[in-house]
Amino acid sequence: MAHRLHADGVTLRYDKRLISTGLSVAIPDGSFTVVIGPNACGKSTLLRALSRLLPPSTGRVILDGRSIGELPAKEVARRLGLLPQSSVAPDAITVADLVARGRYPHQSFLRQWSNADEDAVAAAMAATHMTDLSDRLMDELSGGQRQRAWIAMVLAQETPILLLDEPTTFLDIAHQIELLDLLADLNRKGRTVVAVLHDLNHACRYASHLIAMKDGAIVAEGRAAEIITEQLVEAVFGLPSIIIADPVSATPLVIPKGRPVPAIHTPDSRKQSA
Repeated sequence: MAHRLHADGVTLRYDKRLISTGLSVAIPDGSFTVVIGPNACGKSTLLRALSRLLPPSTGRVILDGRSIGELPAKEVARRLGLLPQSSVAPDAITVADLVARGRYPHQSFLRQWSNADEDAVAAAMAATHMTDLSDRLMDELSGGQRQRAWIAMVLAQETPILLLDEPTTFLDIAHQIELLDLLADLNRKGRTVVAVLHDLNHACRYASHLIAMKDGAIVAEGRAAEIITEQLVEAVFGLPSIIIADPVSATPLVIPKGRPVPAIHTPDSRKQSA
């Protein structure tokens, strides 16, 4: 299987805080890869390394056969789009202006703004249902609307690889499913999608390739049906669960056991028990 993007034996750290050591991972081309794991296990750190935001202390991240650190920034941005976990927009910028910034990697002294750029921005805003908000200032939007504007900017880059760190943050359940359906559509059209998700059942339903992490290491990877077991969920998340088949997608559906819920006694139920 071909891998345009992979990490070979990388050590990742923030100053003196070690996150991962000797980590190797390959993103299958044309996959919808989802990274799962508990908080602070290294998921976002891995995505930052794959996108060149965090240079590894040792090892290399390879993009199209070359160390990603050796490639010009614009060249990386034409091949790989990133939605980080926290994004801050400049003051007094409109949605349309923000999304248009996704076309920056395609601009040069010889290639100025074109109809193709205009079409890419319009298509990205339409896909995220932001067209009617194009003239609104970013700081006037709700958290969910801002998140969709950032996603539109990444889509406007039109890169063959998309990296998204918790893209469903701030979105209500309807917009979460809408976004994941959109990413699945892009994947079916040939884009490689890599996303960090917290919702295990969303991950199982949408991912063609799952990567499970704990304590900075990869503990399992493969198709959801192959790796998601009650034992894995408890080992990675410390969560006792029951796994059944999703009635819609037939993918694994994780049902947390939790604590027993005490029965709620109503006046009618007490009369019946008497």
